[in-house]
Amino acid sequence: MDPLDVVVVGGCGHVGLPLALSLAECGYRVGIDDIDAAKVEQVRSGSVPFLENGAEELLRKLLPTGRLELAANPSLLERTNTVILVIGTPIDEFMNPSVQVFDRVLDELIPHLHDGCLVVLRSTVFPGTTQAVERRIRAAGIDADVAFCPERIAEGHALEEIRSLPQLIGVSSDAAFEKARGLFAPMEVKVVRTTPLEAELAKLLTNTWRYMKFAIANQFFQIAHRSGVDYDRVLNAVRQDYPRAADLPGPGFAAGPCLLKDTMQLSAFTPDRFPMGQAAMQINEGLPNYIVDSLDTRRPLAGRTLGILGMAFKGESDDPRASLSYKLRKLAAFKGARVLCTDPFIHDESFVPLDRALAESDVLVIAAPHRTYKKLDLKGREVVDVWGITGPIRL
Repeated sequence: MDPLDVVVVGGCGHVGLPLALSLAECGYRVGIDDIDAAKVEQVRSGSVPFLENGAEELLRKLLPTGRLELAANPSLLERTNTVILVIGTPIDEFMNPSVQVFDRVLDELIPHLHDGCLVVLRSTVFPGTTQAVERRIRAAGIDADVAFCPERIAEGHALEEIRSLPQLIGVSSDAAFEKARGLFAPMEVKVVRTTPLEAELAKLLTNTWRYMKFAIANQFFQIAHRSGVDYDRVLNAVRQDYPRAADLPGPGFAAGPCLLKDTMQLSAFTPDRFPMGQAAMQINEGLPNYIVDSLDTRRPLAGRTLGILGMAFKGESDDPRASLSYKLRKLAAFKGARVLCTDPFIHDESFVPLDRALAESDVLVIAAPHRTYKKLDLKGREVVDVWGITGPIRL
């Protein structure tokens, strides 16, 4: 069995696979280890399990080179000096970070590690996790270096951003830094050295800042809507030829697998000292409630049909994780509405074709701003579009 330059654990997911492909494109021999055997076979056959610009073309280009080896078996780690863990810290039922999944994976992987290897944590983790992992590995008698090198990509643009955005390298020793810097050197990206805790906080702060910007955008929208003001006109007045307000986003569902979770992690890290983060979560998570309550107040939803267009957490995505469209569906159904859901990218037996949703719905909610909805003729229809993708922002 030939040695591998690097093994990506969790390598068939949204974060792991683009990284593995990028490393292989740079000439590395890359092992991809994933517990999902079905996804391993799918990737081995040349198919990417999710939408990612350019990923399938690159995968099919790389497979014949032999620089990718896939397995649902951690023994791949025994053939490399560099292991990248794409394992995040989930949130438990009490809205606190849960390290049980992380600990369980480490228990499975540690027997396959050896002295001198580099272990890179790639997913967002709770502050202090990197040092805790290093302690656990050393307690097992393995002299390994650990670095936190977080992904900073937006889903759908990973291949481009991996090669263009600065890479944070959080380490506690010069030796670990040199190994991690060497790993990313062929990508020719700028590296920023920090301590592990600094990098962990930098990643959480980045996502939380983005989440909070969406929260103020949604709060501004609700203020204007309650005042009976056309928010499109207000937003244009704020932004037009005024650079200091150019970064104010429009309203919309702030969801997905990272932003809310990372804001929760930061809140848990500083309990009772992050009221702005708590408020942001209430505002963003409360937007579906605001929409349903507004519709129901205007005309009761009981007995009416509500069509939800877009169930992914963002436009042009097939990722439903933490999508607020599902919360919207549940709240509307609780009010007595018959709810029809549709999405061009997500396959779900409970969804209906777009034509049926359009034909049978009394009110339509654009929940994910897929580009295909721009072409719809919705004149004369009752439409909720806080994104403004089908015309003006409206509720």
